[in-house]
Amino acid sequence: MTARPLVTAPAGAAPGRMLAHPAPADIRLTDVLHALSDPVRLTVVRALAGARTELTCSDVPLPVTKSTTTHHYRVLREAGVITQIYRGTSKMNALRRDDLDRLFPGLLDSVLAAADAQARRMGER
Repeated sequence: MTARPLVTAPAGAAPGRMLAHPAPADIRLTDVLHALSDPVRLTVVRALAGARTELTCSDVPLPVTKSTTTHHYRVLREAGVITQIYRGTSKMNALRRDDLDRLFPGLLDSVLAAADAQARRMGER
């Protein structure tokens, strides 16, 4: 990924301790596609899309270690796919659907539909 300036909170984010996130104008298609290309990260995005609310990292069961889970969430955040905020001791994650839909109309819905179709085809769902 290319280094770009990061903002502390996406527009409309709820109060809490924020991590650095790219401003919408700095979100790049190549970074989003890279983030979505990994099966573990796609699992996270599918869970967040299905929940339609914030989830903690542990709310999404992943077949990797905690440190690898942290890495995957960081890649998603730095690409502009998710927002992360601390609420107390919990790190809450949410999909940046509004930003992604505005920047890349139809991309997220297409990727999620394709992932769901693949999961059904492979008997994963």
